[in-house]
Amino acid sequence: MWRRSLQLRMVTITLLCSSVLVGGFGYLIAETSTESLLTGAEQDARKQVISGVKIAEQQLSAIPNPESPDTPAQVIRLLSSLTGGQDGVVVTMRFTQVTAASALSSTGSAWPQGLDLRPAISRELESAVIGRERSFQYVSADLGDGTHTYLVWGSNVPTPRWRGGSVELYYLFPVDTEVEVAKDITSTVSFVGVALVLLLGMVTALVTRATVSPVRVAARTAQRLSAGLLDQRMVVNGEDEMALLADAFNQMAANLQRQIVRLEEMSRLQRRFTSDVSHELRTPLTTVRMAADLLYSQREDFDPASARSAELLQAELDRFEELLTDLLEISRFDAGFAMLDSEPTDLVTVVRRVTERLESVADRVGINLELVSPDPPVIAEIDPRRVERILRNLVGNAVDHGEGRPVTVTLGIDPRAIAITVRDHGVGLKPGEEKLVFNRFWRADPSRARQTGGTGLGLSISLEDARLHGGWLEAWGAPGKGAQFRLTLPVRAGGRLTGSPLPLIPAEVAVARQRQGSAEVAA
Repeated sequence: MWRRSLQLRMVTITLLCSSVLVGGFGYLIAETSTESLLTGAEQDARKQVISGVKIAEQQLSAIPNPESPDTPAQVIRLLSSLTGGQDGVVVTMRFTQVTAASALSSTGSAWPQGLDLRPAISRELESAVIGRERSFQYVSADLGDGTHTYLVWGSNVPTPRWRGGSVELYYLFPVDTEVEVAKDITSTVSFVGVALVLLLGMVTALVTRATVSPVRVAARTAQRLSAGLLDQRMVVNGEDEMALLADAFNQMAANLQRQIVRLEEMSRLQRRFTSDVSHELRTPLTTVRMAADLLYSQREDFDPASARSAELLQAELDRFEELLTDLLEISRFDAGFAMLDSEPTDLVTVVRRVTERLESVADRVGINLELVSPDPPVIAEIDPRRVERILRNLVGNAVDHGEGRPVTVTLGIDPRAIAITVRDHGVGLKPGEEKLVFNRFWRADPSRARQTGGTGLGLSISLEDARLHGGWLEAWGAPGKGAQFRLTLPVRAGGRLTGSPLPLIPAEVAVARQRQGSAEVAA
């Protein structure tokens, strides 16, 4: 789905990018708002603490005897004045080596007296205050009415008259309202961010759908056109860019349809012309053949020049008749009239028959034909006439291009396929020519003298014969290293090939390449 759907990729990428951007901005806004709220509370609290420290310093300095039994009551009154009557605000003092009471506190009107404030004042804050630093921290504590969040400020009160005693003043400001507002802002920003991301995803989906849908329609229409339904067209709606695309696509399809129809008609006429000419030439060829046979049979009674002319006439007529036969076979392939006559056949017998027929031609040029095959019989369902024609063309080409070196025909078989390779050690093929050799009338070297004649259609017909069997005909070659052709056919008629029993590249060449690659890696 990810590779096939452009719409899915666009929506996913938009959601990811927008989530990162909106999440980043939302986090920044929430943090800024929370920091602004808490900073305001901290500044207000700090002002009140500074003012309270000054008042406490003045009031404590006015107490003549800190160890007097009336001192706690005076301190309680002092703390009550420091709260300023604010609801929820708690003020406490801690004394060391001064009074009998180590800590006294006073609260706003909503708080009861005698609170245990130890959960709200941490050791870190006490250490900072004892070290004569003014410090604060946020604490969540339960002071008797549930857990709340407090901003706890602590400061040391200078008391030089109290003989070295330490006085610590702590303010507890409830900040539940600020925290709740900050949470509400965060929730609102999160909700808006999620809604914005989903909205962007929906908009992207709608936009990409409006863009991709015509492209999908064009792709489906193109697939139908490629399947042969040449009358398929796209629906043109409006006058926008997509409408222009659909109109251009329809014009292209109409032009292609006209061209294909014209080419099909020309191809049909060409095939008919080739077939008709081939058939029409049969009658005069038969007459000329009869006259040439008569002259050839009596050539011993002629003078040397006439006898040689009769021999040349006989040879050219043989080639001409072979060309007509190949043209008729090609026309049957082009017209789709070629039929396969499969029957169980021993491949070893077929290969031996071909090599025996071409052995005299190979001996004339000093080439030794070698046959490598498993123990007979090797049975497969093939058309023996067509397979024999394929092998005759392959072995004949190997003899023509073998440069006097041995030609090896190898037969291999496995449970699903049979393979026959024809290997020569001649001039070989240049890069890219392994595909061109199967083109009609193509020759690697037109100036070379051929030993077996030829019309330039042999390998083309062989390729069509292999395809008719549902098989493969492949070529390999390298300059100076010869060439190898491989024919692979299914063992049973109508079977499907998944591999070949024999390699296309000769074993000695593959080993040499492997050694060369290993040497390059080592270097």
